[in-house]
Amino acid sequence: MSAPRRATLAVSAGRPAHEPGNPVNAPIGASVTFHAGKDPVYLRQTGSDVLQGLEEAIGALEGGRALAFSSGMGATAAALDAVPVGAVVVAPRMCYSGTSSLLERHVADGRLVVRFVEISDTAAVVAALEAEPAPALLWVETPTNPLVGIADLPALVAAAHRVGAAVAVDSTWNSPVLLRPLEHGADLVMHSATKYLGGHSDLLMGVLVTADDARFDDLLRRRTLGGAFPGTLECFLALRGLRTLDVRMERAQANAGELARRLDADPRVEKVLYPGLPDFPGHDIVARDHDGFGAMMSFLVAGGADAAEAVCGRVRLVSHGTSLGGVESLLERRARYAVDAANGTPENLLRFSVGIEHVEDLWSDLDQALG
Repeated sequence: MSAPRRATLAVSAGRPAHEPGNPVNAPIGASVTFHAGKDPVYLRQTGSDVLQGLEEAIGALEGGRALAFSSGMGATAAALDAVPVGAVVVAPRMCYSGTSSLLERHVADGRLVVRFVEISDTAAVVAALEAEPAPALLWVETPTNPLVGIADLPALVAAAHRVGAAVAVDSTWNSPVLLRPLEHGADLVMHSATKYLGGHSDLLMGVLVTADDARFDDLLRRRTLGGAFPGTLECFLALRGLRTLDVRMERAQANAGELARRLDADPRVEKVLYPGLPDFPGHDIVARDHDGFGAMMSFLVAGGADAAEAVCGRVRLVSHGTSLGGVESLLERRARYAVDAANGTPENLLRFSVGIEHVEDLWSDLDQALG
């Protein structure tokens, strides 16, 4: 039998062995404490069957070994804590606000030196990597949140490795269905599993994936000592959600592509930021390196901040709320948050996480909300 494709791995990986009497799904095992005498001694030290099943499945999809954390920020914090004190990190100026805030905190504490760059400007990133002193880490987010900047991942990985820097990639917007950064030479992948991996807006979790055993062991130790350990029920929900990842992404990005084309032609919209539009900067990179254009976009509403905020108030099927990657569509004006506004988010930009509803119902709602 040939190696299973990713759509099959999402369904089949991380299950108990096919043996008589075994459950089809990984059992939850709702206990933290165990009788002494053999492993496990305590859940945080060894994990549960459902955690191990989840990590096995995500590792199989990404092509590495996965570690689940209690949140995406917990995973990001563990990855940055592994960088030596005083080291240089090259990171996107525009990225997820939690990541940029954490990096700024490390700078303020004197723990790290951060060179902020526009990650879609390959020449600028290479220049920052080649400056002295040499950086220890390149943090990549692609596409960037919420301006949808696209990184030329193979070029950036090669440049980082030339100067001895490791490469970590926040691939939350992609999921392993669309992009597997380890295949392009990255050293570490981060997902907020709260988003596409879980897919139902009902859990909080993060994941780190690496193909380097030494790096994996170090991160495992940091998770154990730092305590950012995911709950058993959250692991169950994430693994259950993962089973439909491929079909959810297929429907959601088909919806996103159609809505992006309609919004792009609408005079009530100034600009649409979506990699699937042929004239979008980075379209060719995504077409080359990704297996699809994704289900995330941003668009700028004509009329400024008030007009954009009014759209958020008028949607009825689409939800006005924070987060992304669930089966339901979500819309939000990101510049209402100070950190996003300070990072250059236009005041009339709406970030749009496109869900799996019928595309005509989504368009009907957007059409009436635009007024």
